[in-house]
Amino acid sequence: MHQNIKNFIDFFNKNKFESDKANLVKLAKTTFNLTTDRKILYCDSFAVRFCYSRTGSFSNTVLSLSALQKYDHIPFFIILVCRSQPNRFYLANSTFLEKISHSSQELSMDNIKGSFNGSNIFKVYHNIPNNEENVAKLFPFHTGITWKENLQRLVEATHHIEPRITKPDFGEKAVQSIIQSIKRSVDFINSDNFSKLRQYLNKRVEQAKDAIFIASRIENVNIRGRLIEVLITSDDNQRKNMLSELQTIEEQLPLYDTKNDLGDIQIEYENGNTLTDIKTKIVYLDSNPKAFNIDKFLTAMADGKSIFFFYFVGIDESGTLKPILCSVYHKQLIEAMVIQHHWSGRNSRGTTQMIGNEINKFIFSDFCNQIDQTIACDFLKTLLAR
Repeated sequence: MHQNIKNFIDFFNKNKFESDKANLVKLAKTTFNLTTDRKILYCDSFAVRFCYSRTGSFSNTVLSLSALQKYDHIPFFIILVCRSQPNRFYLANSTFLEKISHSSQELSMDNIKGSFNGSNIFKVYHNIPNNEENVAKLFPFHTGITWKENLQRLVEATHHIEPRITKPDFGEKAVQSIIQSIKRSVDFINSDNFSKLRQYLNKRVEQAKDAIFIASRIENVNIRGRLIEVLITSDDNQRKNMLSELQTIEEQLPLYDTKNDLGDIQIEYENGNTLTDIKTKIVYLDSNPKAFNIDKFLTAMADGKSIFFFYFVGIDESGTLKPILCSVYHKQLIEAMVIQHHWSGRNSRGTTQMIGNEINKFIFSDFCNQIDQTIACDFLKTLLAR
């Protein structure tokens, strides 16, 4: 977490009982050299909006969604100044909004309209209170989700829109195949083909390591991750062209995108069809990468032949790359996964997300896939039951 953010949290705690909003705004602006953008104060590391409540309730309008979009890439704080109670502190990036206010009838994916109220902010997220003490735990969840993904969720939640895609209903045979995917994974890991797959991926990383090192310095976590995926999966000529552009026109990076599929690389072997999703994990940056769409994952596992891996490319402070090929059923990975509960209202089982700090622990160690079939089976049953 940026030192400036830690300093601002200390500032909030020091002034928790300051009930004069105008005085608190002036003090914050001076202390942190904040720039004013209408109702928002901001710097390079965070943005903040000060609100006031005489009674301590927080149902009034906070900010327009279009104004939030401009600052959604950095922590966006709401400070609720209370007259007779301690002031309150919330993260209000798009990930932490339940919906937009009911009056936002014109909101759509291509028409960002409407505002959110204080009551629309999640006060607890994955059983973590949304307050100043948990910024370091909460913000990495946000960095793993794109603005577009959150906007889609907010549009559907605001208008109670039912998506055209329906949640798949798996019959008994399909469920058996899904459960059997655990044993398929174990058998594949114990075969020579696992080493062949790992060597193939490691070779591609070695070929792209110079470009990956440059790309790892990009601040935007979603652009950085997508770009590194493309660098690994591209051929030599494409990679050289992208490396040239990386050195000169970094603003063009969002043009590189990957397929919105379960695996970035799909290779068939005689003992299974491998789907491998590439994930970049930079050890010194806080991020909780999105894992997979649950319905897509279960549908693939139901085909009776698919095996799913994550290929983590760990990067430490010195730029050293540490790639590992990790089964989706690796015990520590399952323990590091959470289900995005606020997506469950859609006609979908939702998505999973990984706790980045837990991923770091097994990437930068003597990694070996460890599959506890009982834990993996319970994990699948939890996903199926959603």
